[in-house]
Amino acid sequence: MAIYLDLIWLLNFLFDALLLLLCAVLLKRPFKWWRLLLGAFIGSLIVILLFTDVAPFVEHYGGKLAFSVVMVLVAFGFVRLRYLIESLLTFYFATFTVGGGLMGLHFMFSDTLIFQAAAAPHSASFGDPVSWVFIVLTFPVLFYFSKKRVEGLQTRKVLYDELIPVTIHINGQRVEAKGLIDSGNQLTEPLTKTPVMIAVKELMSEIVPSKLLELTSSLDEDHLYDELPVEWTNRIRFVPYRSVGSSSQLLLALKPDFVTFQYQDEEMKVKRVLVGISPVELSPEKAYECIVHPKMIVVSNVS
Repeated sequence: MAIYLDLIWLLNFLFDALLLLLCAVLLKRPFKWWRLLLGAFIGSLIVILLFTDVAPFVEHYGGKLAFSVVMVLVAFGFVRLRYLIESLLTFYFATFTVGGGLMGLHFMFSDTLIFQAAAAPHSASFGDPVSWVFIVLTFPVLFYFSKKRVEGLQTRKVLYDELIPVTIHINGQRVEAKGLIDSGNQLTEPLTKTPVMIAVKELMSEIVPSKLLELTSSLDEDHLYDELPVEWTNRIRFVPYRSVGSSSQLLLALKPDFVTFQYQDEEMKVKRVLVGISPVELSPEKAYECIVHPKMIVVSNVS
């Protein structure tokens, strides 16, 4: 059977690139595509070196570790030793998670028709025919599953009943408030699944036109829309929600420029969020003026 080394190398290159990308997503690390692809290229060179005189070194666990360290360094750079170790361990975690998932699914479905078809003689010359079909079909699924599971674990670790300082930025203006991280707030915009935080009407009156705030109690007042500036009408969203003891309603929400907040001594910034405006007080004691969606903690970027 002929083996096309260039195609096997390409498969490993793409696999390494996706693993490094998953590592960046899990750690929320900033990265440059050219560095990530260069790191993947270095890792894929193992395939070529296995057919040279340095094959014993490459096959040794020390050699594999050296390649992994170089891949991570090239992809994410060196900030400090802890940063490197964290990146390296996450890269191995991603490798074992996705690789283990691929192996498990392969053995589970190895007798199905799709894999029998993949093993046809015409595809046998590409190395391992199952690996090509299998990785193309299942790697994106495992990538998404791993990302969501880690995000879920991170969300569970959030200290929910915690007050944090929050700043909402809209149209170049800003308003500061105390926010409560509340696990009960799972409100999202149905189409985009954008998390929706809740802020009281009184708070938003500092930076939002009064005509717009009138919509919180009169969504059907069409004349109010005509009186609003274009920069505000483009920010308006209506999010369906249901409160305790009531039927489904529509909540007026605005698309901010971004929202910043302080959490565990880190300044965090979220752009993908909506600010729902509540016409009633959220806290009778005015202990807080907004409710922070717990997912904002997970998807935020350290600024």
